[in-house]
Amino acid sequence: MNAAPVSPAGAAPADSSAAQVPVIAIDGPTASGKGTVAQRVAAALGFACLDSGALYRIVGLLALERDTDLDDGPRLAALAARLQPRFEDGQVLLDGRDITEAIRREDVGRAASRVAAVGPLRAALLALQRQQRRPPGLVADGRDMGTVVFPDACLKVYLQADVRVRAERRLKQLIEKGYSANLADLLQTLRERDQRDQTRDCAPLIAAEDAKVLDSTTLTVEEVVAQVLQWYRGL
Repeated sequence: MNAAPVSPAGAAPADSSAAQVPVIAIDGPTASGKGTVAQRVAAALGFACLDSGALYRIVGLLALERDTDLDDGPRLAALAARLQPRFEDGQVLLDGRDITEAIRREDVGRAASRVAAVGPLRAALLALQRQQRRPPGLVADGRDMGTVVFPDACLKVYLQADVRVRAERRLKQLIEKGYSANLADLLQTLRERDQRDQTRDCAPLIAAEDAKVLDSTTLTVEEVVAQVLQWYRGL
């Protein structure tokens, strides 16, 4: 396992009232388990949970449905500016439509990875993500939570795992949901996403210099959650 690339720690936001609300930022590559871990940590602490990846998937889905160029910054930013998604009981709702399963499709995931590299879109979604910071606290998962969105988070975790293990996890998830997939294709897709996410010019996937790096390759979800909670409660 290669060491995680590192980004300098960021500065706190100007809004001092928001800065008093604790944030746990969990970043990592696709299928590293960060979403599941974030949800369970949030539930244990009674905090809200932000799945930032879902926002990019929503934009990716809309771009595919509307035949929008995945590199067209102004049009993608315009899509994002009108977003009013609702996250309720594990469901993702947009304009009264349940898009929970649609945004988890592999083609939507690929589109999300593409649009996530577009600077104007990332800027458009930044305020929407920061608005989720409300008492009593927030657990935010994504790829730039600790480096860009919440640089003053009280705890930053960079969750990584071997790419083959991540591909096997994703394959299991897809099969359980009734989708057909094969390991070789998923491995290739994950490697391409990792390369794109880590090398993009805007908010690349890197660990904040003050993040705690946790390799989940041989750990259960329960073990990872326990470690994150231990770190938080030890602050």
